[in-house]
Amino acid sequence: MDINLTEALAALEVKLKGATTLETKTLLTGFKESFDAELKAKEDALEAKSKTEREAAQVEIKGLKELQEVQQKHLDTLDIKIKAGLTVKGQNEFTSLVTKNIKEIALVSKSSPFTLEVKDMTLANALTGDQPRDYNFDAVKRPFQKINVEDLATSIPISGGTYTYVRSTLASGAVVDQVEGSAKAQLEYDYTMVDANTNYIAGFSVYSKKMRNNLPFLENTLSIDLRNDYLRGENAAFNTILEADATASTQIITGQNKIEMLIAELATLAGNDFQASAIVVTPADWYGIMITEKSTGAGYGLPGIVTFDAGILMINGVPLVMATWLNANKYFVGDWSRVRKPITEGFTFAVSEDDSDNFRKNNLTARVEAQVTLTVEQPDALIFGDFTAV
Repeated sequence: MDINLTEALAALEVKLKGATTLETKTLLTGFKESFDAELKAKEDALEAKSKTEREAAQVEIKGLKELQEVQQKHLDTLDIKIKAGLTVKGQNEFTSLVTKNIKEIALVSKSSPFTLEVKDMTLANALTGDQPRDYNFDAVKRPFQKINVEDLATSIPISGGTYTYVRSTLASGAVVDQVEGSAKAQLEYDYTMVDANTNYIAGFSVYSKKMRNNLPFLENTLSIDLRNDYLRGENAAFNTILEADATASTQIITGQNKIEMLIAELATLAGNDFQASAIVVTPADWYGIMITEKSTGAGYGLPGIVTFDAGILMINGVPLVMATWLNANKYFVGDWSRVRKPITEGFTFAVSEDDSDNFRKNNLTARVEAQVTLTVEQPDALIFGDFTAV
């Protein structure tokens, strides 16, 4: 909407009552800036007007420029007063001067039909800077791997950097019925000492102290992200060990479906006197098993030995677990109590300024690490297979 300049000046005079010297200067300067902007807009619009409209507008602009000169003269007078350092005693004199200025400006404005535009306030034209905001800290957290190798293996704290275990094998002989009067059966065992050295799995992130101070969610979220990414790295390292040390499957997918293939692996383990505790497959294969057909074109229908128990998919009573750290089409079936995780130094999350040139740059380093390894102590207790057709 538009308001008459005389009314605007009267409203300004009310605001100036009781204002300090600097506050008064600020109010008047702001008023003049709005006036100058309106004058420039009128000058810029001249070209688009007809000859008659331009002549009328030029008369108006001439009067406005005279008004502009009066405003500037009085602002200059105010500057001199401000620089002279008015005392509290001189404030009455100053107020009288301002009132005189306003009245003189108003007298000049009577000759000009100038109006000052006052806009409706919006965020776009009335707010400088960002508007207040609410944070949803849960929204910035990334997804994490739901099943980790450490969830399947047995953790063993150790005091040094090397974990040694013993594998025994029957070299020869067997226990049999003794024939009366004959020698008893002799058995021979071989023992192998196996060493597994723990290594650091670690990572770090560097960020500024200012970033920590200005973003209240940072340190909590960063600790969670680093923990999850540590587990991703540990899972990848342990998966390499599992693939190398487990017994390779002899099953092929050709001629059988995935359920039949996994049941054959369970039979192999049982034949070696092991009881499988978990089957680990990729999410793609887990859901692929869910849509196994009874027979080609006969529709979906899992066999009776595939069941849900408390939300867990089971094959012959053995949990079927999905893991995103597995490589495509791969799987493990086995007794996971024979897989162990020796730990020299458990997982730690630490923040320090004492790293590189952090002190000089006002930076911080967040580090995650653990000194660990993984062992498959009885390789024939864990089978590593591939669903890929050959």
